[in-house]
Amino acid sequence: MKSHRDIHPDFQFFLDFKNQELIELYTDLRSFIIELCPDCNELLYHTHALTSLFSISDKMSDGFCMIPIYTNHLNLGFNRGTLLDDPANLLKGTGKFIRHIPITGKNQYRNKDVTAMIKSAVSLAIEDMGKPTTSVRKTISKIKR
Repeated sequence: MKSHRDIHPDFQFFLDFKNQELIELYTDLRSFIIELCPDCNELLYHTHALTSLFSISDKMSDGFCMIPIYTNHLNLGFNRGTLLDDPANLLKGTGKFIRHIPITGKNQYRNKDVTAMIKSAVSLAIEDMGKPTTSVRKTISKIKR
């Protein structure tokens, strides 16, 4: 099963404006998520942040995690972060549901704690999904340029 996916040209256009360190970190984190959930869909947005949202369907509401890239940093966000087990106290934020892990290096996500958290987030998204999806392994750009 192919887990590698090229970055969509709409996203790449804006990603190229970021510094090389952020680009490399984003690219590796994106690959890590796709390796863990190869059937996920990737929804792309450019609002206050350049964001890849990973979903079990083609809907934002079925998303399980995201990578928002800001000017000088990026995060690994969880749509239902307040519902996830976090024994290592990695999750930050004060919102009703969303939590994130500030990412500055690969060691912050390439570990057993974050692997378990992503898998748990996928399970929660599947439990909450209305009807099953036939949409898998797609990249859907919502970016206007």
